[in-house]
Amino acid sequence: MTKKFASAGDMAEKEISFTEIGRDLWAFTAEGDPNSGVIIGDDSVMIIEAQATPRLANKVIEKVRSVTEKPISHLVLTHYHAVRVLGASAYNAPTVIMGDAARAMVEERGAEDWASEFERFPRLFQGHESIPGLTYPTTTFSERMTVYLGKRRVDLMHLGRAHTAGDIVAWVPDEEVMFTGDIVEYHSACYCGDGHFEDWGDTLDMIRSFDPQAIAPGRGDALIGLDMVEAAIDCTRDFVESTYRPVTKVVARGGTLKEAWEAVRAECDDKFKDFAIYEHCLPFNVARAFDEARGIETPRIWTAERDAEMWAQLQG
Repeated sequence: MTKKFASAGDMAEKEISFTEIGRDLWAFTAEGDPNSGVIIGDDSVMIIEAQATPRLANKVIEKVRSVTEKPISHLVLTHYHAVRVLGASAYNAPTVIMGDAARAMVEERGAEDWASEFERFPRLFQGHESIPGLTYPTTTFSERMTVYLGKRRVDLMHLGRAHTAGDIVAWVPDEEVMFTGDIVEYHSACYCGDGHFEDWGDTLDMIRSFDPQAIAPGRGDALIGLDMVEAAIDCTRDFVESTYRPVTKVVARGGTLKEAWEAVRAECDDKFKDFAIYEHCLPFNVARAFDEARGIETPRIWTAERDAEMWAQLQG
C-alpha cells in the first residue's frame, strides 16, 4: 500500500455541538464525526446511536446530563457499523433496539467490520480496550415499531435500503423531527461501502414524504427548518447519484475498478472534495458501486485485508 487511508491521519479532536432541534430533542454533532441523537420523554431518555467506544459515548452522556437527569431507558442503533454501536455499554440502557436486518448483519459481519474500521479510524477507537465485545440488541423489529416514553411517541421504521440494507430511522411526530442515521448527511460524504445505490433515492423520498421540520443526520450539522432539510436531502441524493452514475458507464463498457475510480473523481471532486471524510469514503464507495453495477446485490464483507487489497489496486 503506497499510503494510508485518509482517516488514518485524522487525529485532531473535533469540536462538539449539542443542538436542540425540537422540544426536548437534541443532536450531538462533532464536525463530521458520527452523530448521536437524544429524545427526552416524560420519564426517561432514548439515545440514537451509541458512538464507537464507551469513551465517546460518555461525551454524549455528559451532554445529556447537562439538560436532564432522567434515566436512559432505550438505545436505538440505526445500523450495524462499529463506529455507531460499540460504545453501547456506557449507557446501561435496559432496551437496545435494532432492525432485524441490522441484527443479522452483526452476526454475519460485525467482527470483520470492527477489525476493518479499527484500522481505518484510529482516533475514534482511542480507548477501545473498554469495549466489551460486539453489540447485540435486546429487541428487534422488521418494518415498524412504536415506543412510548411516557406520552411521547417514537416511531422506529425501516423505510428502505440505503447506507446499509438494515437502516432504520426514528420519527418523533409531536415535533415532526427525524433521526435518519447515515441515510442523510450534511456537508459530509456518504459512506457507501455497504450501500445500495439503486435504492437510496427511493428511501430519501420516503424520508421527504414525512415533511420533517428538522433532521439529525448521520454526520454534519443538525438540520433545522424545511429549507435546510430539503437542501441536505437533495445534496445526499446528488452525492449518491454522482458516485454511481459514472461507475455504471465504466462497467457497461467493460472497464476496470481503477477506471471507475478515475471517473468518479472526475464527477465528484469539484462538488464534494471539501466534505468531511470525502477522501476516506471514496475508495470504498467506488468499490461498492463497481460491484453493484456488475450485479452483486449483497455488499461484500469488508475486512482489514480486503481494505488493503482494494486500496493497493486503486493506487497501482
